[in-house]
Amino acid sequence: MKLWKKASRIALAALLVAGLAAGCGGGEKKSADTGKEIVIGVNAELTGNVANYGKSMLSGFELAVEEANKAGGIDGKKIKVVTADNKSEPSESGNAATKLVTQNKVVAVVGPAVSGCVAAEEPVLTANKIPLIAPCATAPGITLDKDGKTKQFVFRACFIDPYQGDIMAQFASKDLKVKKVAILHDSSSDYSKGLAQVFTKVFTAAGGTITADEAFLSKDVDFKASLTKIKATNPEAIYIPGYYEEVAKIIKQAREIGLNCPLMGSDGWDSPKLVEIAGKEATNKGYFTNAYTAEDTDPGVQKFVKAYQGKFNKVPDVFAMEGYNAGLVLFNAIKTAKSTDGVKIAEAMAKTKDLQVANGKFSYDEKHNPITTALIIEMKDGKMTLNKKIGG
Repeated sequence: MKLWKKASRIALAALLVAGLAAGCGGGEKKSADTGKEIVIGVNAELTGNVANYGKSMLSGFELAVEEANKAGGIDGKKIKVVTADNKSEPSESGNAATKLVTQNKVVAVVGPAVSGCVAAEEPVLTANKIPLIAPCATAPGITLDKDGKTKQFVFRACFIDPYQGDIMAQFASKDLKVKKVAILHDSSSDYSKGLAQVFTKVFTAAGGTITADEAFLSKDVDFKASLTKIKATNPEAIYIPGYYEEVAKIIKQAREIGLNCPLMGSDGWDSPKLVEIAGKEATNKGYFTNAYTAEDTDPGVQKFVKAYQGKFNKVPDVFAMEGYNAGLVLFNAIKTAKSTDGVKIAEAMAKTKDLQVANGKFSYDEKHNPITTALIIEMKDGKMTLNKKIGG
């Protein structure tokens, strides 16, 4: 997921900072890997608007670290984690990355969770030849230069936005068998706008009609004017790509004005707070794309769920799972590279193929995007249930 706002100008500033920091990165003789430890940084949203994502991502990664260290670490060296809070702000993300590089001397960075914060830290890490793996950042551009060339040091552990927008459009047409859909998207979020565009393209190509396309802004709380306009167009379903903070209120208000049709969305819906705010009954007939559900009976998924519950005493969400997977992918790359040199780690990571992770086999394509599973999650009386599994 992503917060691209402010990321472009922040990335430019980060390039200047990166130039100052570059002397601290690259090369094998870094203090981070001397002795018996390998120091890995986590740049996470621990406070701020999407702290729920960052905290879950970090907890999943911490489980992967604990398991790896119990198994002897990597080539006999224990993994040490250093965290930095980006406060859910791109500007803070660049600062956090600089601290991890210059002060903590990390050999790789996991996170942030959202794409805008990833984009802001990337120039710092690239300048220092430090691999970055973004567990949950779905914006296509984070792994690519402006000319479309794959960035050497940037990877992700989740599917990309066009993939999930395409899947939901096909689900609406083929499974829900609806012909008329309205869209309500966040015009301040590239994440939401991009998903709406892909959904529209695929759904209309399949013969569907978009009856309305209304917009809101991040942190809005009253959506009834837009929902009333949508209701007047008599849609058979509504697509609401966005984050749970606004989506939960939208769902609640949609039901209050009598919009009882299916509501569809994206992985930004995945939070216990969705049901807490919207209410159990309101979320019925709700569907969203995701990479994981704890209800999946796959043995690998259930092994992960059991381990996570044993450590944190709660059911892991998708961000925890993707943080866990990011750890497995990174540790495998360091082990395969037999080095903590950033260039060698990145080369090994790019060659990841059929690695067993929590939700199945994991491989990278040429753009550093994983070839992995996607799910349709259906809300039933406040519970997230598996409706359909695709790929993987």
